Formats: sequence, structure tokens, C-alpha cells
Amino acid sequence: MRILHTSDWHLGQHFMGQSRQPEHQALLDWLLNEVQAHAVDAVLIAGDIFDTGAPPSYARELYNQLIARLHSAGVALLLLGGNHDSVSVLEESQALLAYLNTCVIATTADAVRHVITLPLRQAYDQTERQPGCIVCALPFIRARDVLQSQAGQSAQDKQQALQSAIQNTYQQVYAAALTRQAELASTLGRKLPIIATGHLTTVGASSNESVREIYVGSLEAFPSNAFPPADYIALGHIHKPQTVGGQEHIRYSGSPLALGFDESRQTKQMLLVELTEAGLQRITPLAVPVFQPMAAVSCSLTQLPNAFKEIASSASAACPAWVEVTIEEDDYLADLAGRVQALAEGLPLQVLRIKRKRLGAAAQLMSEARESLDDLTPADVFERRLAQESLEPALQAALQQRYRSVLGRLNGQTGEQP
Repeated sequence: MRILHTSDWHLGQHFMGQSRQPEHQALLDWLLNEVQAHAVDAVLIAGDIFDTGAPPSYARELYNQLIARLHSAGVALLLLGGNHDSVSVLEESQALLAYLNTCVIATTADAVRHVITLPLRQAYDQTERQPGCIVCALPFIRARDVLQSQAGQSAQDKQQALQSAIQNTYQQVYAAALTRQAELASTLGRKLPIIATGHLTTVGASSNESVREIYVGSLEAFPSNAFPPADYIALGHIHKPQTVGGQEHIRYSGSPLALGFDESRQTKQMLLVELTEAGLQRITPLAVPVFQPMAAVSCSLTQLPNAFKEIASSASAACPAWVEVTIEEDDYLADLAGRVQALAEGLPLQVLRIKRKRLGAAAQLMSEARESLDDLTPADVFERRLAQESLEPALQAALQQRYRSVLGRLNGQTGEQP
């Protein structure tokens, strides 16, 4: 049995005024080629199929195209709801899609309903599909679906209760899957491997700024040892591909497209998972091509022309690179945005965001100071802010002396001791 594990497509994402439609169309075409090249039996998307609960019409068109083209290829499709997905949107055509070899699990229900048997790829001369594996198909689990709120609970109590409820849900579904496995083994004469799914954050997972929880009360992190002993666990929600807890069989496939500038350096992938009666045999990452160049650059204004030229070398006039610029040394300039845009003129670049590093550093300093304000004196705050600057020692000393003088006068006016 060959499964193509992917997640977090975010169809319909509108990125800083730019549509991702051409990228998603190219991604869909690439996926169909990979499905044929590797004789994939089923495709599994572990949540966040859409970017919003009300996806634009072109996103729905791509969704329908994916379903129709996989059906034509004789490949089954399992779609799981994520925290970005609308339950009602995914469920509106659930019964119809079942006739197209597509199973949609949008929300948490009875354990038996989450036990899905995925078939092997259907050849043209076959009249009946053969079962290939059993899936404990769990989507993003909302607290309200598995837990009743109790009066007087602390935040920690709620987190622990939610973790226990999710773990119990997995145990119930896995028990139902074992029952299904035994039933099919008696008729097929072979034991089907079991896969589990999830759309959640696990303990130790490395996240990105483009990953966010949108429901109050979501579990912060689920421990990997709380998953059932399935042959493979296909996860979604974290956009960076990775194993969980050093266990090769528990995987985030990551998003196939960079969904933020912080993901632009990642090699995006889908996972080709091969299983037999003996369990997991092989996991092969399939690198997804970069359909839209993106880059984040942090440098001074004088270094920016060379940085732009390097980025432009991987772009073209037909597909200019999207760029985020952080200016490090000249960020005090009032006309900074105009200067940056002027340097990009004539190059296949679109500067989508310009940031000033020192303003960001000052904001971070203020945040840190607020966190432990009772432990800091005004002089401590000044020292931390001064440390952000690259100044000659003599000038630093003069500023420190001047600050102490001003602080002393203020304390004298209020009757406080400096």
C-alpha cells in the first residue's frame, strides 16, 4: 500500500495582496504526475485544505479538480478537516464525494465513523477495489466536541482535561480499528496495516509564524507517547516537515507551499509512505518544486543591491520573486520605502513588505522589560536599550552620564531616591 501524505494546502490563501491560485494549480498538476510516477494508491491530506472557512470560488474549483482527477486515476482520497477549515463547507458534499472514492472527515463523531478502509489503486480491468490499509481518521479536534466545560477549572486543568479527552478519543478509534482489522483478516487472509492521523501541535514540534491556533482552548501540545501504536501517524498543522519525538513513524509532512516568508528557505515536501502486512516499510520524501520564488533579506541599505541581484537570479519577469526586506542600519530614514523600491526597479522582484530592524528590537526590549518590570530599574531599561546601539565607548559613557543626570533631577522633583 502506497500513501501520499500531505497537509496544509491552504487553498484560497491571499498573501499580502497576492493570489496563490497559479501556485496551487501548478501544485495540483505536479501531484498528479507524482501519483502516476510512484503508483500511489491513496492520497491523504491531514487538515487545512482551505485557508478560510469561506474559501473563494477558485479555491473550491481547485478542490473539485483534485477530487475528479484522482478519481479518474483510480486513486482514493482522504480529506481531514483542520483548524482553518469550515466543518459545514467540507461536509456539504460528503455523501456525493463518497461515489468518487473520496472520504471527508470534518469533525469528531462516534469512534466507528473514524475507522476508514482505504483501497488499493484501482486498475482498469478491476471491478472491485481491494482494501489496502485501515485509517484512524481524526481531524482537528475541537474542545467542544470531546469535552464539557467545568466551573472553576484553571487554565492548566482545562489543558489537562483536553489532553486526556483527545487521548481517550484516539484510544477508542484505535480499538475500533483493531476490531475492523480482525474482521477483514478473517475474510482476506491477511492483516491490513493501521494508520492514524491528526491535525494538532505535538510536544517538541518546531513551528513557524504562519502557523496559528484560531480556537480558544486549543491544546498547546499533545505528547507523542499518547498516540496509539499505529504503523504510521500522519500529522498536519505544523508547516515544517519533521519527525516527532525522534520516532520515524510519526511525521508532519509540512505544507507544500511556503505560507510565510519565514518558510521561504524550507524544502517543501510530501511523504510517500509504503506499508505492507508487516507494517511500515519505507518513507520517501518527495521534494515539491518552488512554483513562486520567495525570499526574506536582512541587511543595510548599501548591501541591498547585491542581495536583490542574488534573489533576482532565481526569478524571472514572468514569475517575479516576492521579497520581504528588513533594513538593519539605515532604518531611521523617513523615505526608506521609496529607496528600497527604487533599488528593485528593473529587477524581477516584488517587494511586499519592508521592516525596520531597530524599531523591532526596541519593541522586543519593551516587551522583555514589561515581563519583569518589578525587577528592573529605569537605569536597567536604559542600559538594555543602549546595548542595541553600536556606539563608541566614549559616546556610550557620555549618554549614560547624561541619563543619570536627568534621572537624578526627576527623582529629586518627586522626592524619590535615585
